[in-house]
Amino acid sequence: MPFDELQAEQIALFREAWKQAGHAREPRVSISRSVLPITEEIDRVYFGNQEQEDQIGLLEGVRSRFGRTYAGEPDRIAEELAADAAVRAADTVLFTVPNQLGVAYNARILETITKHIAPAMGWNPA
Repeated sequence: MPFDELQAEQIALFREAWKQAGHAREPRVSISRSVLPITEEIDRVYFGNQEQEDQIGLLEGVRSRFGRTYAGEPDRIAEELAADAAVRAADTVLFTVPNQLGVAYNARILETITKHIAPAMGWNPA
């Protein structure tokens, strides 16, 4: 089962358990996605060969699955995130970006996410 579908299933199970426990309000669920929009040649140099599949690694010595990194043109990333089952199921999506490239670089990535990717997914700023 792909990672996004696994997470969506976990979200549904959590919400059902929450309801069965008798809580009156709806719980909020957050997920995170690694997003690397490619808008300049330097982005392609850094991230152009990024794996586009779910990853497997070790987390505290236990084999674990991790979601893929969404790298590419902003419109393609928006389409892929809109099709992500866990993104659709969650209340909040946290976008992660690499921290080692500096503030200015990350600000540009975040600007691309807020101006191009998130609105294409239906997000509107408050």
